[in-house]
Amino acid sequence: MAKAKATAPKKATTPRKKKTKAEAGSVGLTAAEVASGSPSPEVTRLSKQISEAGGETLTTYREPFGGHWVAIAALPLDKVKPTPYQRELSKTHADRLAAVIPKVGRFLDPVIAVPDGDSFISPNGMHRLSALTSLGAKTVIALVMPEPEIAFRILALNTEKAHNLKDKAIEVIRMARAIATDPKRTGQSETDVSFELEQASLVTIGICYEKNARFSGGAYNSVVSKCETWSTEPMKKSLVLREAHADKLLELDEAVSAAVVRLKESGFTSGYLKPIVVARVNPLRFVKAGKEDAAPDFDKTIEKMIEGAKKFDPTKIRAQDVAIAAAVGGGDE
Repeated sequence: MAKAKATAPKKATTPRKKKTKAEAGSVGLTAAEVASGSPSPEVTRLSKQISEAGGETLTTYREPFGGHWVAIAALPLDKVKPTPYQRELSKTHADRLAAVIPKVGRFLDPVIAVPDGDSFISPNGMHRLSALTSLGAKTVIALVMPEPEIAFRILALNTEKAHNLKDKAIEVIRMARAIATDPKRTGQSETDVSFELEQASLVTIGICYEKNARFSGGAYNSVVSKCETWSTEPMKKSLVLREAHADKLLELDEAVSAAVVRLKESGFTSGYLKPIVVARVNPLRFVKAGKEDAAPDFDKTIEKMIEGAKKFDPTKIRAQDVAIAAAVGGGDE
């Protein structure tokens, strides 16, 4: 009689939670609800601030998703400035916008604004404000909100033009510095504002770009992302650590750049030599982010990479290695 084949017991599996899709028309306010209700005390005070700045509140309403009160206002153009922590102004984009507005004969794209002392700041209207200023406009229409924190959070909604790593990192470090020096936000940590900052690595990389505008952030982003985690220390204190990390990263970049020179002297001419060097000296190359109990130590990781870059041997690189790096766009921003 043949013996029954033993079968291994099946491992228990945890059922995956399915994302529940909201039923159409089930979230937020109806059109009638958006226009109804008594304005909140905050938006009433906001209307007063608008008037004191020489502006006019055209109407107030509740935005349809979360029900928060918003004022639509006509504001004096010289009373609205872009927030200081946005990406740099693109003169080409601003000039193009300034050329189009007169052809249309209308300006129909309100900026978002929040109070800032006796004036207002806009987290998303830099190019529109620049274009209107160059055209000699007197007034800008704005969606004005009473909550100052919107000036930081609204950048997460800016998905029309994708930020490259440099743009995003510079925005993040500028926001971090603004929060650190704001007396109303004393004691707030990176953890407290992680939504606004998006990734801890961006703070460090942003400092690198402040110190060296030509820094190759894309080559190091995967390493830094695995090592940097949100700090629970007050922002002023955590920025000191990020500064030290940035200095270490710039030291690595110098060592990698020297290795690239050796590669060029050996006859390689690709624009992807830096990512090749970084990949070869990266001790976390095959470590998946989030798979370890604790993040790798930043200083130890970068020190190991600096040592590897200094010892980098260009004779171990083959032509096909360069071709593969170019094919995948290794580390390019």
